[in-house]
Order: sequence, then structure tokens, then C-alpha cells
Amino acid sequence: MQAIAGLLPFILMFVIFYFLLIRPQQKRQKQVKQMQDSLQKGDKIITIGGMHGTVHAIDENAIVIDVHEGTKLTYDRSAIREVVSKNEQE
Repeated sequence: MQAIAGLLPFILMFVIFYFLLIRPQQKRQKQVKQMQDSLQKGDKIITIGGMHGTVHAIDENAIVIDVHEGTKLTYDRSAIREVVSKNEQE
């Protein structure tokens, strides 16, 4: 019984860390992955480096972004931070 009482603070600390740090981070990673998987041609996006542009083409792992009057840059899909506006075309 003494051993369990000695481990109780460590177990409690792990549970608190899980709910305050680990679980929210996992939820955020899931949301980012879902956003990157749902990218479509014409979406206005921002990269993790702050580059604003429009999705021109999408590959399995790469994305081509039109940044200004025909200037196109290729990025990894994982470099997309957020979608500013979705393409409404269907």
C-alpha cells in the first residue's frame, strides 16, 4: 500500500500533463492534417513562412502556389499554415 501511495503524485502529475499539454496538441495536429488534406485548386492560403498565395496545382506531397501575376512556387503540403478562403467553385 505504501508503494501505491508513493506513486500517486506521479500518476496524478502525468494525468494533468496529458489533459493540459498532450491531448490539445494531438487535436491541433489532427485539425492541421485535415486542413492540408482538404486543399483544393483556387484556395487562398498562407504558408508557415508567411507567403500568401492561391493554390494553382496539388500533388500527393507538393503544392504549387501562384503568388503574384503568374509567379508560381512549389511547396510541400506540410508548409501550409492556414486557408484564408476556400474556392467556392464546384
